[in-house]
Amino acid sequence: MTTALSTGDPVDPAKAKPFPSAARYEKALAEIRAAAAAYYAGQDVLMDDDAYDALLARAIATEAAHPAWKAADTPTEAVGAGVAPGTEIPHSTPMLGLDNVFDTESLRKWAARLERVLGHPVAAYTVEPKLDGLAVAARYSRGRLKLVLTRGTGTMGEDVTTRAILAKGLPARLSAPRTIEVRGEVFMTDEDFATANELRTGHGEPAFAHPRSAAAGTLRAIDRAYSAPLSFVAYSVQGMADDETHSEAMAQLEKLGVATTAAAKPALKVCRGPEEIEAAVAEIRDLRGALGYGVDGAVIKADHPEDRAAAGASAKAPRWGVAVKFPADTRSTRLLAIDVQVGRTGVITPVATLEPVFIDGVKVVSATLHNFDDLERRNVRVGDTVFVRRAGDVIPEITGAKLDERPKNAKPFTPPEVCPDCGSAIDRSQTRWRCTGGRVCGARKILAHYATREAMDIEGMGSKIIDLLVAEGLVADPADLYDLDVPRLAALDGLGEISGGKLVAAIELTKRRPLSSLLTGLGIRMAGRAVSRRLARHFGSMDALLAATPEQLQEVEGVGLERAVTIAGELAELAPVIEKLVARGVTMTEPDFAAPAAEAAPAGLPLRKADGAPMRVVVTGAVPGLKNRDEGNLAVERLGGTPSSSVSAKTDLVVVGDGSGSKAGKAEALGVRILPAERFADLLAAHDSGDAGRAAEILAS
Repeated sequence: MTTALSTGDPVDPAKAKPFPSAARYEKALAEIRAAAAAYYAGQDVLMDDDAYDALLARAIATEAAHPAWKAADTPTEAVGAGVAPGTEIPHSTPMLGLDNVFDTESLRKWAARLERVLGHPVAAYTVEPKLDGLAVAARYSRGRLKLVLTRGTGTMGEDVTTRAILAKGLPARLSAPRTIEVRGEVFMTDEDFATANELRTGHGEPAFAHPRSAAAGTLRAIDRAYSAPLSFVAYSVQGMADDETHSEAMAQLEKLGVATTAAAKPALKVCRGPEEIEAAVAEIRDLRGALGYGVDGAVIKADHPEDRAAAGASAKAPRWGVAVKFPADTRSTRLLAIDVQVGRTGVITPVATLEPVFIDGVKVVSATLHNFDDLERRNVRVGDTVFVRRAGDVIPEITGAKLDERPKNAKPFTPPEVCPDCGSAIDRSQTRWRCTGGRVCGARKILAHYATREAMDIEGMGSKIIDLLVAEGLVADPADLYDLDVPRLAALDGLGEISGGKLVAAIELTKRRPLSSLLTGLGIRMAGRAVSRRLARHFGSMDALLAATPEQLQEVEGVGLERAVTIAGELAELAPVIEKLVARGVTMTEPDFAAPAAEAAPAGLPLRKADGAPMRVVVTGAVPGLKNRDEGNLAVERLGGTPSSSVSAKTDLVVVGDGSGSKAGKAEALGVRILPAERFADLLAAHDSGDAGRAAEILAS
């Protein structure tokens, strides 16, 4: 039985069915050309990757079955999307693509065929991630970057030096005066893509549909008013020593200052034999969602130059290399409904309900539409076939619609005229619409959040009681909770004196909760539990926090300018509620405010790096002495680290306990340090007892 190397359904051309007629074949070619042109121009995605691959596979199968139908300019033999007329520059040597395989059986057949061509076993293979971006060739003369060309037709490329020189990983000057040509991928990381869309929509343009097309469009942009961020990773180099293996050349190129697959996460691996190759490919596939950038496959190459020279190349691809295709992270499905949600701070957001679709092994049934302006720009309607993207832990989002399949009766979505929750007017002055009722509109959500265990922990205050309190007009904001008394609660339907007394007592207990819990409970935008705790520890009191300027707020770890301005505005808006809470005796200080003295001296905190920066720590599974993940995150912060929910190449430490799931495996594959939960509990105990030597010993072991 064939073993799949990836979950999903990329189509192997060898198994594809030919089109039944020449007319259908020609229509498919037109669709392929249009989709490729839109992708390389950085426009909206016209079809998802799997649909494109399936169409291309059927076109290849048709050409094999009916050679007479084959078009002279068939895109099945094209390496890239061509070059704009008048911009052609010849490549030093052709930039070829790679043939694709889709499962273990096909990969083994490729390896066996290569060995037959060579007449002997391959000395060694390399396996490296195939980044999802735009291939370029960068020419250096005596260490200076002179020219960057797109792949184009494979023999002719387009000059994109002006934009490419801004890409991280592609230095303007090497660390030595070498004359070489570097080939690699220009792409956008998840962070690049988020920043690029903020810039793009901020200039009144529609959001990019996909990081890959965003990178392509940005690279080829000429008169754009903003510079979206780009990244670069090299996968080959010309002009190094002739006897160097591919793996050695990548390591040498890295020393010259160019980002390469040798230092990627996961890094290039040298393998001997099919089993090692398959294990390396599986590792890349399993880590795909945790890398922070798009990977659409793995590339296998013969490592030694003698093997590559002997294998040679066809007109389209080298025989010594192959790509294993992974399923796309953009899929298409049907948009069933568009609903409107009102958050606890009054933000009104459109949300899509989808016909279930699996993306990278995860079942997706809903997706964000961001805001109403973005919804209009993306031009999606109920009934459309839409493109949905999911990358890592990012919330699924709709990137566009397949307009040629739109139902005739599909109508544009009509945004609400008033708040759907309370009927108040909507403030449309900003990108994110808000109910003018603000927190009053979201009173139920705010009170429910205020009562959670992570915030003020009001035992017995469930949704039914909150609905009753709001409906009776007894509570409109958290401060009103402290005016409740037993007689008023006992008079409510379904409560009585005993239940009312317990609730009043539970509310009274919250007056002693620390400032960090109060800040969490107030639901300040862009200040979740972790940021609320940092704010409380940094300023020590609500008075100091309210008096802080945005510049002073940015002194808190993880608070940048945008977050600082938002928090300052939220605190100003909440000032009347805070004043009421003060009058009712709620604690406005952080009891362990003396701790920042230790924070100023990072050596006293075990989860700090040598430069004082906090370690990024993931706690997964049960930790002795801690009730839940939130307590684990609190412990990480107490030890000086920054808690994180997902394992990536940026993670410094993963604490692994019983029931840890897949995160331990990801950490091991990425080479991230793992600390058993029992040792983490020992570390916490040593720190809390003031035994710095013991804490250092635990971390060093």
